Amino acid sequence: MKTIHSDVIQFRGSHYEFGRMQGKRIKDSITVKNRENQWKVRKPRFSISIEETKGAIKRFAPGIWEELIGLQESLEWPMERVLQEFGGYRVEYVKSGCSIMTGENYLIRNYDYHPKTYEGRYTFYQPTDGGYSIIGPSQRVTGRMDGMNEKGLALGYNFMHRKNPGDGFICCMIGRLILESCGDVTEAVEMLKEIPHRHSFSYVVYDRSGETFIVETSPRGVEVRQSNACTNHFEVMTHENRHHLVDSKRRLSVIQEQKAENAYDSFRLMNDTDKGVFSNLYGSWAGTIHTSAYFPKDMKAWFSLGGDREPAVFDFAKWLDGNDVDCEKIIGEVDTDIPFVHMDEGADWFQK
Repeated sequence: MKTIHSDVIQFRGSHYEFGRMQGKRIKDSITVKNRENQWKVRKPRFSISIEETKGAIKRFAPGIWEELIGLQESLEWPMERVLQEFGGYRVEYVKSGCSIMTGENYLIRNYDYHPKTYEGRYTFYQPTDGGYSIIGPSQRVTGRMDGMNEKGLALGYNFMHRKNPGDGFICCMIGRLILESCGDVTEAVEMLKEIPHRHSFSYVVYDRSGETFIVETSPRGVEVRQSNACTNHFEVMTHENRHHLVDSKRRLSVIQEQKAENAYDSFRLMNDTDKGVFSNLYGSWAGTIHTSAYFPKDMKAWFSLGGDREPAVFDFAKWLDGNDVDCEKIIGEVDTDIPFVHMDEGADWFQK
């Protein structure tokens, strides 16, 4: 078993100030050094247009562009490199797993991916210059892989495939754009119809109304349906599906057949390693790294790293009132010896 951690980052201020703070934190970090080595093996298969990216981001969440400027100033990098790493527009994404379920006042998701991509940052951010406050783990610094905002909108996403990518945003930046700018599921669904999508994902949105919408997206279209469970295949845009769907459909059946009476039982279904949803396939880009839960009515969040864990509990409502949490790191264990990009040297693609 490997002990891992996520740093808890709390910030209140402008997007520009948030960007500068984050840039200072990561400037000489092992994450940046590992990412430099990763790019030596996996050359970018996309181009960067500063003006096009700026226009795309500012259309949906202008504050995030200011955050990127703050990052650029602290890191002292060319803006092209900042956008390559953190801009979230026209960037490749590879296969992953992930499972999501909702119930009475909760959304719970397993984030299944590869350790060499996991940056280990759990963020609380309250902007003072527009946009909603957000709690949740970050990806590529500016993106959010799941989260909840101050209006009680919760979101997670599931990978479908990366065939025939288009010009557009990657999943974690889309997660940030939605949480930053949308107050409920109706607004989230409408924005997901407007956003240009780089790859094919399902986005699950849930709010205080108790309604869950699953938005199936690809560069070629968007479809909306309602369900309380989602794994890694489309139910409407079936022509977009991958050929190998056995495990995705198996996990979906496990979730749909569960008889959990409350949120804690549902959390155990997702996080316990013997229930059939949690995955140890880290080398196949589909191992469960974290389990998140969001409670829109209570404005609380749970988070655990690895399986068979009791969640860390965060009161987002109290944090929004100015009370910082006293947790600096979240600790967990995963059954792998693969290095994590934010912790270990050699988290590159020179070796498996």
